[in-house]
Amino acid sequence: MTIALAIFWVLVISAFTVGASWYVRKYESVDALLALDVTLCIAGSILASKTIAFDFGFATFFAPGAVLIFSVTFLLTDIVNEKFGRKEVQRMIWLALFAQIAFVIFSYLVLHATGAPFFTNQAAFEAVLGSVPRLVVAGLVAFLISENLDAYLFQWFRAYTEGKHLWMRNAFSSLPAMAIDSTIFVTLAFWGVMPILPLIYGLTLVKWVVGIVDIPFMYAAKAMLRK
Repeated sequence: MTIALAIFWVLVISAFTVGASWYVRKYESVDALLALDVTLCIAGSILASKTIAFDFGFATFFAPGAVLIFSVTFLLTDIVNEKFGRKEVQRMIWLALFAQIAFVIFSYLVLHATGAPFFTNQAAFEAVLGSVPRLVVAGLVAFLISENLDAYLFQWFRAYTEGKHLWMRNAFSSLPAMAIDSTIFVTLAFWGVMPILPLIYGLTLVKWVVGIVDIPFMYAAKAMLRK
């Protein structure tokens, strides 16, 4: 995948945050942002099983396929943090964790249930969902640590800048949290299965690109939330 195509994907995915922000403004409820965050987290649990090559022109990097959508969750938590505060972000994190645990359990039950005699796709089903438990466990640990770090840093930068420079707290809270998330997730999910360091480098770099591309969407979401 070229960098231009990757950015286009991020723009499309991030545009949903603006739509969710419109919902929040209209109904005075954070439900849409919560639903989008949970959707991205669960989708990431499946899509992370495929590794994608990202061609940046000067070099090619490798990262799990979930990187383009999961990175947007940091934007979502920053939007909620900006509008509703850290307490609401914490609630969103716990809901996403609960949803992912439920997804692991349901996937396991369906995966190991006896298939119908005419069902011929068990091997493909196992190839996609077989690694989900390990990916989700790795994702849960990384998610819990990185998202809380992002929320803490966002509030710290907000207090430090006295509410100014939204781009600064958006970027400087998300970028280090993304690096921590990538390191923990890749180590737990792919140790002994795939090369660890190239995946950490690739995942972190792609996430940083997503984080920078998402900055205008943070401003757009804030403008949408403003009455």
